[in-house]
Amino acid sequence: MMESLFRGDFASAPLNIPVMILGLLLAFLLGHANAWVYMLTHSGLSYSRTFVNSLILIPVIVSLVMLVLANNLVTAFGMMAVFAIVRFRNILRDTLDTTWILISLVIGMACGTMKFATAVAGGALTCGIMLYLWYTAFGARHRYDLIVNLHWARPVTDLPELRRLLERHSRRALCASQRSHEGYTGTDLSYRLLLRDPARSEEMLKELREIQGVSRVTSLKAEEESEL
Repeated sequence: MMESLFRGDFASAPLNIPVMILGLLLAFLLGHANAWVYMLTHSGLSYSRTFVNSLILIPVIVSLVMLVLANNLVTAFGMMAVFAIVRFRNILRDTLDTTWILISLVIGMACGTMKFATAVAGGALTCGIMLYLWYTAFGARHRYDLIVNLHWARPVTDLPELRRLLERHSRRALCASQRSHEGYTGTDLSYRLLLRDPARSEEMLKELREIQGVSRVTSLKAEEESEL
């Protein structure tokens, strides 16, 4: 039985296990590089850590699918039938949930076509990648600690005074929005702050409320960048 497990890929062409492992690892490394570039260049409002993780896993899964097919037309039609049969009554909102489903389908196909070594190697590698992504929290981005909203009743030309206070307490201060309403004096401001010492956030908010012209100060903790 053990001999069939590790040498029993009953395909039209013999399996080269070192080449198979090299292909799966290369797909993982290139997918990892692709995910890094996506993280560095992403600038939109909607960001999803699970989508980044899927960018790493999907090349490995596709590589595993091609190993299972191995130029076998019957297996290819079987794969199409499996994907046609599987239907979900609930919508998978998480990209990683869809990836888990793909992994399960491909491993089942590998076992069903008696490509046991491919199933073992692919299943072990994908589970190892999942554990790696979970343990390292890969894809998570921590850019800001606090979101501060306030109303500025003084002229906009006096904003540098407010800016100096924020920069004294934070390593990064970004004005996310600045809104003026017709018929009302003053400006509504929203700042995203990466604090020098998050434990002193209340002290900073107290100083903000003491500045002349500042009112309606509210804050919201942003431990991790929102995923919309």
